Amino acid sequence: MPIYEYRTEIPEKGCSRCREGFEHIQGVDEKPLSKCPYCGERVKKIISSCHAAIVDPSPEYSRAEKKITEYEKEGLYSHAAEMADKYSHKAKDSLLKERALENYKKAGYNFDSTTGNDN
Repeated sequence: MPIYEYRTEIPEKGCSRCREGFEHIQGVDEKPLSKCPYCGERVKKIISSCHAAIVDPSPEYSRAEKKITEYEKEGLYSHAAEMADKYSHKAKDSLLKERALENYKKAGYNFDSTTGNDN
């Protein structure tokens, strides 16, 4: 269920919770709150200031990440690059693609990063 934020419509009124803003868990189909559940003052839903998301990678991606790191620690950069390159396409992960290019360079390959062609 989503968490919504509410704040009093009139900052001079209401309790400390609704003046500062509070969170309320409710279904997406439920009507927004119109009154503070603590003091009864009129409230409005506000846009959340949260800009973060937690992404739980798949077990397959986690295994690949672990293996890439192992290859890098062992100095097997071409192996690490190939695996990172493969999973960057699969996961559509631009950071993993950059990591693959760096590992290719460490392995002695010379790639033009804008075209992917060997120089």
